[in-house]
Amino acid sequence: MVRTFVAIDLPEEIREKARESQEILRRSEGRLAIVDPANLHITMKFLGEVSPALIEPIVEALRAVRADSFEMTVEHAVCNPSRRPRVIWCDVADAGESAALARQVDDLLTPLGFSRESRPFRPHVTLARVKEFHPSQCFQAASTPREPLGTCRVESIKLKKSTLTPRGSIYEDLAEVAL
Repeated sequence: MVRTFVAIDLPEEIREKARESQEILRRSEGRLAIVDPANLHITMKFLGEVSPALIEPIVEALRAVRADSFEMTVEHAVCNPSRRPRVIWCDVADAGESAALARQVDDLLTPLGFSRESRPFRPHVTLARVKEFHPSQCFQAASTPREPLGTCRVESIKLKKSTLTPRGSIYEDLAEVAL
């Protein structure tokens, strides 16, 4: 079985800005699992454990995506939810293109047996997962620079493999589909 998901990768400039915010978050009390900046992305759809035989049909389905490239802005760090967060993330702003793309991915993968998403798509970049909450985590998130981390053009989506290790996830690109 292969643990997979569909994602939008981020350019190095945005990952570098995210790294700066993550360094501020490290100063908080409690316990955070900081995401490796090389792994920062926007998850379009988590597929979970799939049979290796299903990888090529997934890629073929994704090749049917019909969307133009688009601009998106990765905003500053926030706690989610704000009172007792489970994650610290950056919201992503666009003109609705990423949500439309996520719906299309959902539509294309449903015939392969993947359940439709029940929650509305909210594009975001996870900077850290809260393992043990302390109010200073939200204070530190609020202390990160308030300007956006950056704007980029989304020109493709990727099918990624995720291997869980004690030191964190290792991601590998299985396929890239141009928009």
